Amino acid sequence: MSQTIQPIHVDITIIGGGIAGLWLLNRLRNLGYNAILFEQKALGGAQTLASQGMIHGGMKYTLGGVLPNISETIAQMPKHWRSCLAGQGDVDLSRAQILSDHVYLWSTASLGSKLTTFFASRAIRGRINAVAKDKIPPVFQNKAFNGKLYRLQEIVVDVPSVVSALAENYREAIFKIDWQHASFVQANEGGVEALQIQHNSQLLSIQSQRFIFAAGEGNENLLQQLSITQPKMQRRPLHQVLVKHDYPHPLYAHCIATSSSPRLTVSSHATSDGKWIWYLGGGLATKGVDQTEPELIATAKEEVKALFSWIDFSQAQWGCLRINRAEPKQGDFMLPDSAYAKSCGNVIVAWPTKLTLSPDLANKVVELLRQEQISPKYPGLSLLAALPRPEVAQAFFELIDLS
Repeated sequence: MSQTIQPIHVDITIIGGGIAGLWLLNRLRNLGYNAILFEQKALGGAQTLASQGMIHGGMKYTLGGVLPNISETIAQMPKHWRSCLAGQGDVDLSRAQILSDHVYLWSTASLGSKLTTFFASRAIRGRINAVAKDKIPPVFQNKAFNGKLYRLQEIVVDVPSVVSALAENYREAIFKIDWQHASFVQANEGGVEALQIQHNSQLLSIQSQRFIFAAGEGNENLLQQLSITQPKMQRRPLHQVLVKHDYPHPLYAHCIATSSSPRLTVSSHATSDGKWIWYLGGGLATKGVDQTEPELIATAKEEVKALFSWIDFSQAQWGCLRINRAEPKQGDFMLPDSAYAKSCGNVIVAWPTKLTLSPDLANKVVELLRQEQISPKYPGLSLLAALPRPEVAQAFFELIDLS
């Protein structure tokens, strides 16, 4: 019996259901494009849900006591996110949860005159403010704490709730893909002629004005399938630490060190059994890449004891999470300072480079579509309705074994 081929025309096909793909789906459908998204596992299940959820505007890069050339783009991100979280932005995140409307910066002792003067300067005033004694949060209300404490006007979001909100906005346009039964048909001039999916007795042939690769690390394999050699991808690994404990006060903060990056970054996440996870990143996570899990946990215990000597973590449970940050390759393996989107024929390769920059990625993609005169053309999703749907990934801290 011959196989039925069902051609399906859409405007935009997005591959990847992390923050990048979901934000793009929302933004493009809000603009009238018939955009669809495919995810092979669970929504947000890789790099996205490993994020600490801090929506920063670049100010954490000032920790060396110098105001760097922070791009206006990243500086505007907290404001952009706040607008979306209030239901007033270009993407509706009104159903997402804000964990904190600020982040603390703290030091273990005197910052030194250079950094103290810098934080009090006109360039920083209003963005980083010293915390008055009567406003000190419970975590630092102890005589053993003798450092400096500052408050940074940047929000922390609950990332699983952000993923859920983005998915719920356009659930009808999100589908699960099994690459054992799906493949690209490459166009003669390069790019993609169609995405073919075997579904029951039909071969669905999805033809799209543009295909957007927003699959994080998965972009590398997608590009290889199409023999697209540029852009290349780089990975910057992290080895994060999780501490589950009974201490009742959450903390969202960066520990200030002598370097230009945080010594330790702490975010807090409530668990289903009523306890808290402190999720530890910063310098601990970057240096911990070369350590085994037992070695890193030992280092983390020493660090926590040094920084929070007045808190009893003797009954805490510990675990680790390795994650790669997937980004476009930079000269000298440097940190990208903006989102990335590049056209390769009818394929757009996209990396937000940071959770914070997801709105910037959408702006860049929309601008590419405008430049290439791609406008909404193909309505309707009915021919895709029978395809399976992915679930939202479970929060990583509910899955990792802690001991």
